[in-house]
Amino acid sequence: MTIHAALPDAGWAFTDDAGPAVTRLLDALPVRPRLLGLGEPVHGEELFLRVRNRLLRHLVEHEGYRSIALESDCLAGLAVDAYVAGGPGTLDDVMAHGVSHGWGAFAGNRELVAWMREHNQGRPDGDRLRFYGFDAPTEMMYAASPRHALAEVRDHVAAWGDPGQLPDDAALIEDLAGGDDRWTDEAAAMDPSRSVGSSPEAVRLRLLADDLQALLSAQAPRLLAAAPEEDRWRARLHARAAAGLLRYHAVMAAASPSRYARLMITRDTMMAENLLAIEAREADRGPTLVFAHNAHLQREEGHWQADYLNQALTWWTAGAIAAADLGARYAFVATAVGAMRHRGLGAPAADTFEGVLSTLPDDRYLLDGRRLAAALHAAGVEPVRRADNTDDHGYFPRDPAHVAASDGILFLRDVPADKD
Repeated sequence: MTIHAALPDAGWAFTDDAGPAVTRLLDALPVRPRLLGLGEPVHGEELFLRVRNRLLRHLVEHEGYRSIALESDCLAGLAVDAYVAGGPGTLDDVMAHGVSHGWGAFAGNRELVAWMREHNQGRPDGDRLRFYGFDAPTEMMYAASPRHALAEVRDHVAAWGDPGQLPDDAALIEDLAGGDDRWTDEAAAMDPSRSVGSSPEAVRLRLLADDLQALLSAQAPRLLAAAPEEDRWRARLHARAAAGLLRYHAVMAAASPSRYARLMITRDTMMAENLLAIEAREADRGPTLVFAHNAHLQREEGHWQADYLNQALTWWTAGAIAAADLGARYAFVATAVGAMRHRGLGAPAADTFEGVLSTLPDDRYLLDGRRLAAALHAAGVEPVRRADNTDDHGYFPRDPAHVAASDGILFLRDVPADKD
C-alpha cells in the first residue's frame, strides 16, 4: 500500500461537525487527557479560532469539558472569566482589557466569549464554563510591573489570614515598585541597561514575593476555612505572577548571550505553572481545552532560528513541562497548514510534511499522530521540514521528526484570508 492510500486510515475527515473525528481521537488515546492542547502554527488567523470554537462546543456538550485556557495574560483573564460568569460590563470592554496581545479584536475570540456567557446563563456555578488566560503578564516588547500582583496577595492575607504575620508594611510594595512605567519601558526589551530588573528595589521585591508565597502556604489551613475558593485562587495566581514577573525582569536586565533564550524559558515556565494549577483546580469539574501556538504546547524542546536577533533559541516549552508532570493526562494536537497565500505561503512542496498531507482526500483532516508516524515509516516516506518562507517570522512548520510526539495533527489544506 502506498503512503497516499494509507494516510486516510491514520485519521478522520474534520468536517463542520467536528464531533466524530474528535471523539475518535480521544478514544484512541491511552487515557482521556485532563489538558487537551490545540496548537496553531501562526497567530492571527480567524480560521484557527473558529475551528477551536467548534471544537470547544463539542467537548463541552459531549466530553464534559468545563473550561478553556488561552495564550493570554493570566491576570487580565480574570475579567473575562467574571464576564462569562454573568458579571457586569460590555463585550467590547472585556475584549479590549481582558485578552492580551491585541487578540481581543479578533472575531473568533469575541464569538468565544459571547458564547461562553450565553451558555452559562441559568447554570449553577459548578457547571458553568470558566475562562483562563495562562500566559505571563507580558507583551511582545515589555513585561508588566509586579506591583498590582504583590498588593493583591498582601491584601488577601490581610483580609482572610493572620495579618500579624505579614512581612512588611503595605506601603513598602508601592515604594519599592514605583511607577508602572519604570517596568514597561519597551526599550528594555533590546537593551538590558534600560531594565529595572536588577535594581536594589527589584531584588527586595523578589524576596518579598517569596515571603508572600510562603505565607500563603503557611496559612493554607486558615485561608481554606475562611476565604472563598475564588479568592484563594486569585491570591495564588497573583503570587505566581508576581514571582514570575520578577524573574522575567531580572533576566531582561542581564547582559548575557543567552538572554533571549532565558526569556523564552522564563515565560514558558510561567505558562506551565499556570496550566498545572488550572488542571488541579478543574480536577473535579472536567478537562480543559488549551489553545496557543504550537511552539508553546508541543512536547519536544522548542527551537527557533530568530534571524532578527541573529540567534538560534532553544527552550523547554510549556507543553513539555506540563507533560513531564501530567504524563498521558496531557495531550497535544498540532495544527499544520498547506497554503496561506495571503501571508506568502504557497502550496507546499511534495516532499515536505505538509506536501504529503496535501494528498489526503479531504481539505481538513484530523490524524492520530502515532498512526501517522507508523504509516510514514511503513511506507518508507521521510518528509522534510518545510522552509519558513512566509511574510511572518511567527510561522513554525511542524517538524516531521516529531510527528509521533503529537497526539493529533489537524491538517488544513488552505487558510483563506480573514474568513472561514
